[in-house]
Amino acid sequence: MEDDRSMASEIVLIGRSNVGKSTLFRLLTGKKVRVGRRPGVTVGPSRARVGSVTYVDMPGYGYMKGAERRVQEGTKDFIVHYFEDRGDDILLAIQVIDAASFLEIADRWEERGEVPLEVELFEFLTDLDLAVAVAANKMDRVEDPDATLDAIGERLGMLPPWSQWRDRIAPISAKGGDIGSLKEIIRSSLQSRSAGGPSPKK
Repeated sequence: MEDDRSMASEIVLIGRSNVGKSTLFRLLTGKKVRVGRRPGVTVGPSRARVGSVTYVDMPGYGYMKGAERRVQEGTKDFIVHYFEDRGDDILLAIQVIDAASFLEIADRWEERGEVPLEVELFEFLTDLDLAVAVAANKMDRVEDPDATLDAIGERLGMLPPWSQWRDRIAPISAKGGDIGSLKEIIRSSLQSRSAGGPSPKK
């Protein structure tokens, strides 16, 4: 894929269920997300036009209490196909994670000899040659921010210190309205698109 996002028009939010995607989407767009009445009810992506781009909030993936496995697998397949089919339209993929629980969950998966879902998703998005930003949400619950962000970055293949990856890692607290670092990455992506160059990545 040619590394030119000058015509790309979508900023897509993706993440595990209950990581704060809907709150972040509302902060970025002013639009509330329509959700299902019970966990695992896929209602499709929510969209909101802001200026020259469309923000897309994808359904949450991974384990959902009360949801049938076929529903979970169907959601995963939908997400995979969306990114594969619409890669040229995506200016930036924002992977939202729960920074407070990311490492604990990743450890559990790795102890079972499995690749953590968040790591798998990040690698999938970068393999598609997309520009990817990691929104490390719920930082207000993290006791040692720098150490936690260093460890998260390492799991995703970025050597510490995390601060050298400010164009890819955004520590935020969506519930508290603190998303300035992510907005800066978005602003940079939009400026790069306007200039006709590649989006910030790798």
